[in-house]
Amino acid sequence: MIYRRKTYKINPEKLNDFNNFFHTYLYPNQIKNGAKLIGRWVNDSKDDILAIWEYRSMEHYESIESLIRNSELHKESKEKIKELGELYIESDQDFLTSTAPYPATYHPPKHIMSVSGYITNKDGEVLLVRNFHRSDTMEMPGGQVEEGETLEEAIHREIFEETGIKAHLLGITGIYQNVTSGVTCIVFRGEYQSGDITPAENETSEVVFTKLTSDNINQLITRQQFKSRALDAMEANYLPYEAFKVRPYELISRYEVKKEYC
Repeated sequence: MIYRRKTYKINPEKLNDFNNFFHTYLYPNQIKNGAKLIGRWVNDSKDDILAIWEYRSMEHYESIESLIRNSELHKESKEKIKELGELYIESDQDFLTSTAPYPATYHPPKHIMSVSGYITNKDGEVLLVRNFHRSDTMEMPGGQVEEGETLEEAIHREIFEETGIKAHLLGITGIYQNVTSGVTCIVFRGEYQSGDITPAENETSEVVFTKLTSDNINQLITRQQFKSRALDAMEANYLPYEAFKVRPYELISRYEVKKEYC
């Protein structure tokens, strides 16, 4: 593996513009072509941003850069820069290699658990969001499970943070794994309970309840992995689920197996 350290010197007043540009153009173009973002940080004075990316090799990095330069998203980013003006004063990059003896690492393997929710209102409309860093598609609200959270707690929190909506959960409709990124997603189905639609600042650019069917899904959800999760949830075959603590054993919650056609 090699790591690219990219630094940007910015005007602090441009921080929000830079973040939105990063999530809309830079991040998705790198990720969809095979790069991995290790992290991105800003200093206390908000005038220096550091991003570290991971690639399999220098050849891998160069191939991704070539694909990006010829992509439609890159062309759109050039037009956006003309519209926004100077986003950063200067930038620099260098490449790093790990000092850990290959293939050992300093940390145990890390896998990311995420959740998303197929939430309907009384009219049968489905709650969908558009994220800044995946602006090419609508999707069900959701995100990563935090340390110490149950899946149920995580999906309630993520739905509320991204949409302002509180939901009543019915059960789990599917489990989906992205082997390359190490992300496993658990999809819940539920119903609107309360709240007003409120997009999350710097995360969701659009939040709607809308009719979603197998006939119109291609116009709304354009990424295959999100599409299959929604289609499975439309005709729910619920999975059993338990959350519990140990020492001593304490059952926190359980969803039973059931089948529901809609």
